[in-house]
Amino acid sequence: MSETANEPNCIFCKIVRREAPSFTVYEDDDFIAFLDIHPHAPGHVQVIPKTHYRWVWDVPGAGTYFEVVRAVALAQRKAFGTEWIISRIVGDEVPHAHIWVFPADGAGNANDFKRNAEKISRALARH
Repeated sequence: MSETANEPNCIFCKIVRREAPSFTVYEDDDFIAFLDIHPHAPGHVQVIPKTHYRWVWDVPGAGTYFEVVRAVALAQRKAFGTEWIISRIVGDEVPHAHIWVFPADGAGNANDFKRNAEKISRALARH
């Protein structure tokens, strides 16, 4: 899949190209996961393909995509001391494939982006 983020006005493509700031918690050749700037809970992450696809269902290698989402969810469980992780696939907020993943009952400040990103990144590194 390794192509570039190819939509010039897409905010998620801008994050992939490093033209917009983000608190990245995971990145590989094909996917990137970063904190949502309007979090529903501490550690609310968006997992996106680096290539611009409008819908999650258009992303080739869906199994690989969901393995990344799974790794983030398992890291959130450790980082926020909860078993309950919510994931949502809606896709109407930003026209770029994305999956929301966030702890349902994790403790902490949802707007403490730096600390929350560090907690998830550390848990991912131990995964």
